Amino acid sequence: MKKVYETVITKLGANVPDFYQEKMLILFKDNAPQELLDYCVLHNLNSLYDDIKEGDILKINEKEFKITAVGDLVNKNLRDLGHICIKFDGNKIAELPGSLYVEDRGIPNINIGDSIIVER
Repeated sequence: MKKVYETVITKLGANVPDFYQEKMLILFKDNAPQELLDYCVLHNLNSLYDDIKEGDILKINEKEFKITAVGDLVNKNLRDLGHICIKFDGNKIAELPGSLYVEDRGIPNINIGDSIIVER
């Protein structure tokens, strides 16, 4: 497997669990705007080695999710801001340009220090 992207969670906003029922996580580098901090999974390492593509595998805590769709701005936003939404709904069409869509298998428990990796 080739590593395409990796980061490590540094902080969890107080309202992150509110998005679980929406099947969504919001990633943002730890320089996120103040008004968004409570809603984001924050990270400081932001290593994008290659563009993320449909069919790649997203790993959170070793739980794997096949990537089903990639919004047009996912790679640019990750590169520039460390910011994307991850939708755990299995959608095969990227409805939002900044969203990454993965298999609908539930959001894993996430904690500070956990890795988020994309592999091909």
